[in-house]
Amino acid sequence: MPPLSAATRERVAEIASWHGFSATAAEVMLAAVARGRGAMAQFDHPEFGGSGQWMRGGMTMVGDMFNTALKARVEDLCADLSALVDSDPELTAPAPSAPSTGAGERALSGAWWPAGLLAPDSTGAQNDVRYAWFAATRRLAIERAGTVTLYDTLDHRIGGFSQQQSGTSSLSFTSQHGPVDVERLPVVDDARSGDGTRAADETQAATTSAVPTAASAAAGTDAPRAGHVHDVITAIERLAELRARGILSETEFAAKKAELLGRL
Repeated sequence: MPPLSAATRERVAEIASWHGFSATAAEVMLAAVARGRGAMAQFDHPEFGGSGQWMRGGMTMVGDMFNTALKARVEDLCADLSALVDSDPELTAPAPSAPSTGAGERALSGAWWPAGLLAPDSTGAQNDVRYAWFAATRRLAIERAGTVTLYDTLDHRIGGFSQQQSGTSSLSFTSQHGPVDVERLPVVDDARSGDGTRAADETQAATTSAVPTAASAAAGTDAPRAGHVHDVITAIERLAELRARGILSETEFAAKKAELLGRL
């Protein structure tokens, strides 16, 4: 976050006074909210009970977990600071960089996320899963059991993550659109598809594998007409799933759908 202007400092001090916090504490919280693009904050300050987390429309946690009055004040403070961040895009701009000495690169030398991504806007870990969100490039890196998968976060402003344990653990996050299953995001790159071809492979499979080819029909191996229609419908449904996950655009979906319908 860049240095605050005099007007912004005055505004932050005013908001702090509404909720019984010092201006200094409120500026610390503003920086945390700005890092979370107005949707979340991970903070650590004595006036907030130590370390904690706030998510817009979600859960608020403070170090003094049984102090409900403090929790409510922190929640209200974050809500007002979030509105301030939303109204002033400069607050989420990167701070001016000092001349490079290579220290930043050394600080990231142990990063577990893919090369080419700089410092994340937020990170976290739960059980055997850890994540890093890069807001500027719309990327989300998730490491599970030693395997890193990179997702496109589309227009989501990520608030917080939750992990549910079942037969297989699922990971979801909160954004301005509500709760979102991570698996519904387009995969940009992972251990199985380092060149980013996974989406193309899925589209090709949906378009071709479910529908018998003209060659097989000529050879007499095609299914009855009713079965052929069913296969086309199944393929279109698979393409619709890819569109819903953001892997296909509306235009691409329409083109593939027309291609499949043309085979009837």
